[in-house]
Amino acid sequence: MKTNTSLKIGLVAVIAFASFAFTSIVNKEVKITESTINWKGYKVAGEHSGTINLKEGVLSFEGDKLVGGNIVIDMASIKVTDMEGEYADNLAGHLKADDFFGTKKFPTATLKFTKLSGHGAHYHVTADLTMKGITSPVSFEMKVEANSATAKFKIDRTKYGIKYGSASFFDDLKDKAISDEFDIDVAIKF
Repeated sequence: MKTNTSLKIGLVAVIAFASFAFTSIVNKEVKITESTINWKGYKVAGEHSGTINLKEGVLSFEGDKLVGGNIVIDMASIKVTDMEGEYADNLAGHLKADDFFGTKKFPTATLKFTKLSGHGAHYHVTADLTMKGITSPVSFEMKVEANSATAKFKIDRTKYGIKYGSASFFDDLKDKAISDEFDIDVAIKF
């Protein structure tokens, strides 16, 4: 009887070890210089677009299945690409100011994956986005193929305390109103 119990314990230990060995999580670093984030913001009288750089990031895989991720965005790198010269510089400066992203006090934003569903190349991701020290969830579809991942989604800036020009908070803005949501288009290489 004692031998049978020892054999069972040994067998359970081997199975547990084998399961762990075959389900280990591999973290793949994001290639910052090969990855891009494009943004587009809207106002009554038009729109503006630009880029923001990634600072660092990692995507986690169990086998070939995406199981997690953590991305750090360099908010101080925000650029305007639909204008040139002084106009682009002025708008970028305003976006970096305290009434928008406040990049002196909050130089980075983070996106931490909290829930993933799907398989193959298509995933539904829920993540905690932290900007200006405020964390709020966002959800988006992500496509993962080979060593790249892409996603497009909207962010409601007012959830992060960015209320400048928002018709949701200020009356009589007329053609000066700025949409609460802006678009993000991400292409990550890892």
